[in-house]
Parts: sequence; C-alpha cells; structure tokens
Amino acid sequence: MAQPSTGRHTETLDYIQSMLRQLRGMAEAERCDMLVYLIEMACIEAGDIMRGERPARLSQSKLRDTR
Repeated sequence: MAQPSTGRHTETLDYIQSMLRQLRGMAEAERCDMLVYLIEMACIEAGDIMRGERPARLSQSKLRDTR
C-alpha cells in the first residue's frame, strides 16, 4: 500500500483534529463525559501522529496479538 504524501497526510490529520474538536464541544454541551474523554483522546492521538511522536499505524505483529 502506498504512503500518502506528507503534506496531504498532515492536512488530513489537521482536518480530522478540527472535526474532533467540534464533536468534543457538542458532546460536552450534552454532558456526555465519557464521549468527551474518548474524543479528546482521539484528538491528542491525531496531534501526536502529526508531530511524529506516534506512528499512524500499529505494526502487523501488534495487530495479530490483539486477536
């Protein structure tokens, strides 16, 4: 599978993070605390991937271990 171009990859992650922030606000307004937490974790994960602090994909061996 081909890797996405770095610019497009970052753009996509930035968009995802923006949407997650909006969803977090909506969940917070509805007082859905667990949903707020999970969305916030996804937002942090997207930021970590953009900064190169975390890989975008798990390795195949890690995926097999979870089954």
